[in-house]
Amino acid sequence: MSAEFATPLWTLGMSNYDFLGDGAILCSYTADGSWFLATLSPDSQTLKPVETLYTQISDIYCQGECGWLVGAAPQLSAELAQWTTDDRNLTTVARGEPLGIDDGFLSRPQPISFPSGDNAVAHGFYYPPSNPDYTAPENSKPPLIVVCHGGPTGATGTSLNLKLQYWTSRGFAVLDVNYRGSTGYGRDYRHALDGQWGIVDVEDVVAGTRYLIDQQLVDRKKVAIRGSSAGGYTVLAALCFEDIFRAGACLYGIGDLETLARDTHKFESHYLERLVGPYPEQQETYRARSPIHHVDRFDCPVIFFQGLDDRVVPPEQALTMVKALRQKQMAVAYLPFEGESHGFRKAETIKTALEAELYFYGRVFRFKPADQLPITPIFNIGL
Repeated sequence: MSAEFATPLWTLGMSNYDFLGDGAILCSYTADGSWFLATLSPDSQTLKPVETLYTQISDIYCQGECGWLVGAAPQLSAELAQWTTDDRNLTTVARGEPLGIDDGFLSRPQPISFPSGDNAVAHGFYYPPSNPDYTAPENSKPPLIVVCHGGPTGATGTSLNLKLQYWTSRGFAVLDVNYRGSTGYGRDYRHALDGQWGIVDVEDVVAGTRYLIDQQLVDRKKVAIRGSSAGGYTVLAALCFEDIFRAGACLYGIGDLETLARDTHKFESHYLERLVGPYPEQQETYRARSPIHHVDRFDCPVIFFQGLDDRVVPPEQALTMVKALRQKQMAVAYLPFEGESHGFRKAETIKTALEAELYFYGRVFRFKPADQLPITPIFNIGL
């Protein structure tokens, strides 16, 4: 069927299916960005759907007549659920503490597809602003934040993401893009990124942005792009080689592909050979696609966030970009964090980073956030 029953093995122990006691399989699969649950009997070639409200499903394990999984949905944080062959129903086994957030503050993701380069169709989820306590000014359109997921062959989903809801509850629209290369849309879609990283992913985030502008859903003059890790590279490449974005946020991202090829951790040491090409044989391609070698093409403010213990994307990547942009007299901010590695873990770090980014957008787009925010130093920002 037109679905995927597995995900990239970015972590050990991932399980998208398992065997029940009678030999049947309990499995999850993704189609068009959403996840589903089903069973397959040994004497059948047809999946039997399992009713569930979950749109994100992972970590399936079975024993005897029972199966367990982790499920989530747009208004539901991840929880542990149990399924039995007797009644084919899911029951919640464990969940986190209630968030205490009124549903009115939670934006519902809307799946969208849009034309992109080479007659391709790309995909993503659009989140409109949502806050029952505020009304937008008449005849206005919201600013947009375009989000680039990491991986880059991972995918974004529709489970409750409080970091996205942070922006939509403050008046931003969000486009969470599953650019070509993302998992969940078929092998051809995923392999479209082979040798094309920095090309087709950039085309897709730009195409998605233009699609929302053409639909008159967002303010074309207030468009930002943000991403972490591999998504941070897409951010910098989009800011460098395109002119549609007015601000960027790069979280432990990549500015120099050559440095990454020579100085990353063992697990991903040959990953770029698939995404870009063999190194050093294709050194010129690496240099041509590295934003650090094209700083002169940047023309909007950028904020960088970096864990100082990061061994996947070393801090030198961010520092080199910040130094180059400062020398060009571009508006730039840099927030390093002691004790953080690749992906922020501490609550205070996550809070500080989000508030600094909101303050940054307020300065760039000339609005005053309702939040009481600490001042974030921004070099060359002007008045």
